[in-house]
Amino acid sequence: MDARQKRYGRNELEETAGRSSWQILLEQFQNIMLIMLIAVAIVSGILDLIALRGGQIGVREIPFKDTIAILLIVILNGILGYLQESRAEKALAALKNLSSPKVQVLRDGRRREVDALTLVPGDIVFIETGTQLSADGRIMEAANLQIRESALTGEAQVVNKSTDANGLEADTPLGDRLNMVFTGTEVVVGRGKFMVTNIGMGTELGKIAQMLQSVENEPTPLQQRMNQLGNVLVSGSLILVALTIAVGVLQAGWGRLQELVEVSLSMAVAVVPEGLPAVITVTLAIGTQRMVRRRALIRKLPAVETLGSVNTICSDKTGTLTQNKMVVQEVQLVRETFQVTGEGYAPEGEFLNGDRQRIKTLEYGELQALLMGCVLCNDAALVHHNEARTAPGPWQWDIVGDPTEGALLVLAAKAGLEQQAVTQRLERVAEIPFTSERKRMSVVCQDANRQQAAANGHPSPYFIFTKGSPELVLNHCQFFQLGDRTLELNSEVRQQILQANNDLAARGLRVLGLAFKPLDALPDGDIDADTIEQSLTWLGLTGMLDAPRPEVREAVAKSRAAGIRSIMITGDHQLTAQAIAHQLGIATPEDQTLTGQELEQISQSELEEW
Repeated sequence: MDARQKRYGRNELEETAGRSSWQILLEQFQNIMLIMLIAVAIVSGILDLIALRGGQIGVREIPFKDTIAILLIVILNGILGYLQESRAEKALAALKNLSSPKVQVLRDGRRREVDALTLVPGDIVFIETGTQLSADGRIMEAANLQIRESALTGEAQVVNKSTDANGLEADTPLGDRLNMVFTGTEVVVGRGKFMVTNIGMGTELGKIAQMLQSVENEPTPLQQRMNQLGNVLVSGSLILVALTIAVGVLQAGWGRLQELVEVSLSMAVAVVPEGLPAVITVTLAIGTQRMVRRRALIRKLPAVETLGSVNTICSDKTGTLTQNKMVVQEVQLVRETFQVTGEGYAPEGEFLNGDRQRIKTLEYGELQALLMGCVLCNDAALVHHNEARTAPGPWQWDIVGDPTEGALLVLAAKAGLEQQAVTQRLERVAEIPFTSERKRMSVVCQDANRQQAAANGHPSPYFIFTKGSPELVLNHCQFFQLGDRTLELNSEVRQQILQANNDLAARGLRVLGLAFKPLDALPDGDIDADTIEQSLTWLGLTGMLDAPRPEVREAVAKSRAAGIRSIMITGDHQLTAQAIAHQLGIATPEDQTLTGQELEQISQSELEEW
């Protein structure tokens, strides 16, 4: 273990060395106009010193007044820049001092808890729901293992992991490496273990860090203009000094050289706007403080000026333009379509019919059964907690588990179905988990009030609820629910359901189908999915979307009015991307989208024209 630790080092992202206080201070005096002002102040001071020693300065005159005035401006400029940038450096350093997470590893034949910093390639790491992954590795064991990889891929959907590596090419995209886990991702559901293959800068996250650190800093537009102005002023003032001295010497001789130098220096100082650097520094400092109040940390003062020079904004979709929270927006039954209002995970919203009138979900038997399936065929949890974890403070709703399953819980909660109450009445007694091959999940529940249910005309003590890919769930259905009646599923209704599924998908919604079946008894032995998931009764479709942030549309409109072009970059399906872009005002129905394959085939000049 010690040998591997020495060979591979610590499991951490290496960062370029931060700037010292002296470096920050010296950087404040690298502007060419400030350098010229310092030079003028020094020469002026030397001349005043010579004049003072020669008795050429009167009693009422203040010696070194020009030197003092110029140096005060230069020092003020440096202090303002130093204070802001050193404060930003300290804030960045504080962010790096976060405590190292703990991980469960297998070492010396025993399961131990160690710091993630000590992980090395070859370690066996145990993971479970809620684990934040601290290394890249190959999965050795997976039990319903689902991981959120949005930190790397930008995709809100969880990824179902397995140990199968068949058919994976060396250049397989990260999102499709189903037998691998990566640093910075999170286990949403399930458990497993993996063998560490890469740590620190060797991880996929480390490669991103290397690329970011290799980016060269370019001067901002303001810095470029200031440098141009400084070069013109310095060149012009030097030429003016030279001409003044040359013409003066030619006319009056060398005897008046000192007077000529003093006059020329005065002209040089007059040419240079001494207050300009201070005014710019103060203005940038004010802008920086405004950004700080909006929780944006500015490392260097000139960086805040670049915001005013933006002409194109390229933004990720998931979590930036959208809430990174799946929300059910529509429910499709065989006879009805309902719009669902509300935002985020708060169980606040209404079910609206085609006339945009609020409906009572209890009046629709198939809708009530669908909502029951949303709660029961679900491994997530809807929680209400304090954002700061300590009172007082704002309370918010959140999801523990898969965001897709969380959206179904919120949908049911909007109709008044509380998860704990439903699961107490219908207890899960068996489960057929979701897999990438089956693309569906089923649970068998036992009615806790069997006698009361029998008295009400529902003698079946067990129910199976299934959710998943609409096409595959529909293939296992023989009936459909219409109110309180169960009818035969004919080809016409089947085609109607498939068309509704296609319509929802074309609008960028993620669609799930739900079905159920009453059971008189549990099968003997192990439950066979191919047997128990037959002759199901179709309930309906749910269409969900990672809803846009409410404030984004206004921000896009303001950007467009300011002449800034907004571009959305996402790994989502093209139809989903178009739907979100249209909602936010980023694109119109006539605008084209550019896929990754198309992007690789066009040249840089074509891309700039596009």
